[in-house]
Amino acid sequence: MSFKTGRHSALFPAILCVAFVSSAAALDCQTAPRPAAGSAAHPFDATALQEPVNIGTAGLVQAGDDLAYAQPGFDDSKWLPVDAEARLADYFPQNHAPIVWRRIHIKVDPNQKQLALQAYSIARAFEVYVNGQKLIESGQVEPYVAAMRSARLIVQIPAAQLRTGSLVIAIRARAPITWWTSNLPGFSGGMLALGDVTALENQNLLIMIAENSATFLENLLALGVGLVALALFIAQRQRMEYFWIFVLGVLNAGYLPLLYLSIRRNMPVSLWIVNEIVQIAISFAFVLMVQAFLERPLRRFLWLFISVAFLISVVSNIGYDYGVLQIAFNTLFAIPAGIIFAAVIPILLFRRLRRGNREAGILLIPFILYSLWIYASIAIGLLALVPPLRRVSVHAAQAINAFPVGFFTVGLGDLGYLSFYFSLAIIMVLRATRTSRQQALLEGELEAAREVQQVILPEQVESIPGFTVESIYQPAQEVGGDFFQIIPDKMDGSLLIVAGDVAGKGLQAGMLVALMVGTIRTVADSGSDPEKVLHALNLRMLGRGHSQATCLALRIARDGGVFLANAGHLPPYLNGEPVAMEGALPLGVIEDAGFSVTRFNLKDGDRLLFMSDGIVEATDAHGHLFGFDRVLELVRSAASPADLAGAAQSFGQRDDISVISVTRTAVLEPAA
Repeated sequence: MSFKTGRHSALFPAILCVAFVSSAAALDCQTAPRPAAGSAAHPFDATALQEPVNIGTAGLVQAGDDLAYAQPGFDDSKWLPVDAEARLADYFPQNHAPIVWRRIHIKVDPNQKQLALQAYSIARAFEVYVNGQKLIESGQVEPYVAAMRSARLIVQIPAAQLRTGSLVIAIRARAPITWWTSNLPGFSGGMLALGDVTALENQNLLIMIAENSATFLENLLALGVGLVALALFIAQRQRMEYFWIFVLGVLNAGYLPLLYLSIRRNMPVSLWIVNEIVQIAISFAFVLMVQAFLERPLRRFLWLFISVAFLISVVSNIGYDYGVLQIAFNTLFAIPAGIIFAAVIPILLFRRLRRGNREAGILLIPFILYSLWIYASIAIGLLALVPPLRRVSVHAAQAINAFPVGFFTVGLGDLGYLSFYFSLAIIMVLRATRTSRQQALLEGELEAAREVQQVILPEQVESIPGFTVESIYQPAQEVGGDFFQIIPDKMDGSLLIVAGDVAGKGLQAGMLVALMVGTIRTVADSGSDPEKVLHALNLRMLGRGHSQATCLALRIARDGGVFLANAGHLPPYLNGEPVAMEGALPLGVIEDAGFSVTRFNLKDGDRLLFMSDGIVEATDAHGHLFGFDRVLELVRSAASPADLAGAAQSFGQRDDISVISVTRTAVLEPAA
């Protein structure tokens, strides 16, 4: 599906936003005030600490690298004080050094024993020293090895350090280009926390549960919906959307171990690339699922755009994780993927909704929520460019990404994701309800067809002078495709037998059987010529799609003369041996079809046996056919129709089974 002019309108505001972000960021770097030097920095007083406290915005900062900065006696009077509102570039506009140090002076009670530090989201690589002793390390500062920043690292401060009554916490952090070009404050309070080790661990646990519960719920819900979709796909292979829902569930479940590891420890970015691969797979599965719901393939141009957008997004994310891209570039590279989920897919679903597809409307709701999150994120990014509004942007970002719901925190993106899987569940429930109604109607129709078939197929054959007739019929389903009619002529004492097998099973085959039996009865009223019966049946089958049937018809005269016409059906057995006949086309193939015809005589005691191919084609669990050899063995042993049908059923019935046995008997003439 190609882009039209109306769709390009969603692209232009995004590009303008990014252009504004880039230019304003450059201007802001030049005009932002530089914090003044802090020669008289006051130590942070933690002597009466009652609960954990954030100290991430305390202390002094200096660009450059010297391990002497970690020593408690180092003179940091020329360093700049940390400003909670300043970006990193505001401190050192002309010196974007790869490493930045920070020192925090803390006064503690020498008798404290359980004091601990918690480091969170400081940098992609950092080290934390206490009085010159390294206590925390994440990634590698030099040479640079980037690590993730989502884990809260807690370490207890050694008692020997606490007994001095004074601590100097020195943080050596890698400052890649991403940090230098960010419009957010360079330091946040939550980067470093100080408190009792047990209190910090308990607080950390509660925060991890609150922050990640929505994500865990989303992924578990995705897995549950995916497993249900797998069961539906197995039953309905043509519904490819079920397959892609299952793939989404599996991929989201695969993300859970990565999420757990990332909040327990800061894993190397090189390992986190696995997550980027999972995310791009999830993105493609999303689009393929939507395509299946739309019931029409997306055009090649659109697939090319989607593929390029997702590839750019992955490269951008990896570059951001390593810190090698400017923030403006990272925002720019995310726009194509945002257009897909916030513009292209909603438009496609809306078009489908206008054509009467209610499922598209249900699926449109989560994409609208997700689109609002994307647009709100762009707006917040613009607010962050205006210095007086940066604090507003931080609060706004928290409002859309982590607003409290009781004990937990949920974002607008989370709502979109959760509502997406709830929407899928609703769609599957509605489909199941609709299918149940259709199934009930179909079962009613099948029951009606079965009752009709029971009426038109003889269960018991009336006594016919000169003949002993036995028959059995075992359909493979509720409604079968085999049929036979045994019609005696009381005027001349002859017997007309017509037996056949309609191609297929189920309701359609059952309706064709009713048509065939009605035709046989109509033709038999005006004569019992077997060839005329087959011609009449052939004409009825023509013009009914690809409907076909094999059939044979024979007339046995009072004196034992047999006239047999066959249209592709299995030849009968005479006294245990198959009757030799030429092959012929089934009914319903061509209008002027020719039939195989033969004549012979039945003597008293001779037995004719007719059967459908359901006997021969019975198949066991290993795929072996019942076959003609077993049939011939049973027929020669004078097995009854019930014995033949029972043997085939026990072997493994796959098709309808019908067997008719006709034995000529002596006719007792009435006494003169």
